[in-house]
Amino acid sequence: MKRVAMVLFCSLLLSGCANEDFFQHDALATAEEQNGKAAAGSDSAWVILGRHYDRSGFHRYFWGNHHRQLWATPVKLPIFRLDSLNGGMEIVKKGGGYQTTSFQLRDKQGRLYAFRSIDKDPKEVVSKFWQDTFVTNILRDQTSAANPFGALVIPRLAEAVGVYHASPKLYYVAADDTLFGEFSQQVQGKVFMLEEKYETPADITPAFAADIIDFEDSDDALRKRFASNVYHFNQEAFARARLLDLLIGDWDRHKGQWDWAVATQGKDTIFYPIPKDRDQVFLKMGDGLIPSIATSKLLARKLHTFDDDFSDVKAYMINAAFVDERLLHELSLEDWQRIAQDMQRQLTDEVIREAVQQLPPPVYTLVGAEISRNLKSRRALLPKAAAKVYAILAKKVTIPGSDEEEHFEVRRLDNEHLEVVVTRPTNTGMPAKQLYRRVFQRGQTEEIILHGLAGDDTFILSGEVRESILVRIYGGLGEDEISDNSSVSGWKKYTHVYDTERGNEISFGPETKDRTTDDVRVHAYDREGN
Repeated sequence: MKRVAMVLFCSLLLSGCANEDFFQHDALATAEEQNGKAAAGSDSAWVILGRHYDRSGFHRYFWGNHHRQLWATPVKLPIFRLDSLNGGMEIVKKGGGYQTTSFQLRDKQGRLYAFRSIDKDPKEVVSKFWQDTFVTNILRDQTSAANPFGALVIPRLAEAVGVYHASPKLYYVAADDTLFGEFSQQVQGKVFMLEEKYETPADITPAFAADIIDFEDSDDALRKRFASNVYHFNQEAFARARLLDLLIGDWDRHKGQWDWAVATQGKDTIFYPIPKDRDQVFLKMGDGLIPSIATSKLLARKLHTFDDDFSDVKAYMINAAFVDERLLHELSLEDWQRIAQDMQRQLTDEVIREAVQQLPPPVYTLVGAEISRNLKSRRALLPKAAAKVYAILAKKVTIPGSDEEEHFEVRRLDNEHLEVVVTRPTNTGMPAKQLYRRVFQRGQTEEIILHGLAGDDTFILSGEVRESILVRIYGGLGEDEISDNSSVSGWKKYTHVYDTERGNEISFGPETKDRTTDDVRVHAYDREGN
């Protein structure tokens, strides 16, 4: 490790990363802004987003070409004017992002927007010990792997496949802009992305279905889902959004990258996904000696380069593991294939052409053909990628209830199939409802985990078979009833019951392994993923 660190350090010095120009993060304006001031009455400027990423050939050999050419290409962008855009906007608050400068803005109609700088400075995300060292320089330089214009392509693709989306736009803040008051020096001469936020009914636009009444962030939506069985995530809509993530190579889809449109269906509430923050699409990371090693499956696997195929589907699922596990457990392989094939039909050549042409003309000239070619190739492979996603998620499936009463039925149908049905009984004060049903196949699923959470839940297992799938039952808080009437041939037990020894009615059968304890930590379930 010491030898590797020395090689990294020496190559960094040799490639000139200590040069002062590397720390210059303001966009370089040309034409109207040669002297740092917008020409009178001008509404646009030619700017370079990141001239500091234009490095020598020697540096690129070690650290990669990435998207340096895009960062160093002049593009014409509109000048952002806080007092006139959308009738005039106001600063609601300054954001707390560590790598970007960001603000929450509100327009005259009460709609909210995120306004964040395109370039990143990772200094604050590393420990103080490394902040003024080559480590920070490396991380800052690798921002060049991101396509700074990629987010502009996504809205047309999302619209075509029926995924809710924001419509981001790039703006240049003039070098002499003072409309941000005390924050003016933090925005002057920089390129920002303006993107709609979805937080209140004021943010509803005609693009949303008529039954959408509000919005939630992931934390609040998850909290409500686990608190009450009247809240549900539309898992087919989420699967569609996740396949779009794969299509565009967006690997950074953790729970904070989602908002949720709220709809009502009778007395139930449904959440529909709204992906946001598309700053990692079309990543180009695998070139360069050191990044090619660092992004191997043994190291930073998730930083996967966008190319013409899905060579590592798992890489795109690493950051989203928490939400994928909780919001995609209903779907069968047939569901995934149907959704993928539907998206193939919707993503026509014309849609892809229109989407990629949203890039600024100089950028389109450089990479438009390549991105179009890769999107078409990945479109053809989408069902195959969907099957891989399913295979990864199906291996071990967790099915949580809520803090209210549910009935879990597990039926060992035959040697290959097992059915799980979860219902909401009428004695909850709500109409009875089947909350969940899925038939699992033994060759695809090794383990099923049921969490009752805090309600007084009922678990009933039945069926006599020779072979089956392991079922783990966590009764959770509350007075649970667990009855195992199932049987599987052989010595191994395929029903494991985890609960406290007291306060529950448990009927153990020949297939049950008693995992009860007096330790209340057995009830633990990660609802937040923090």
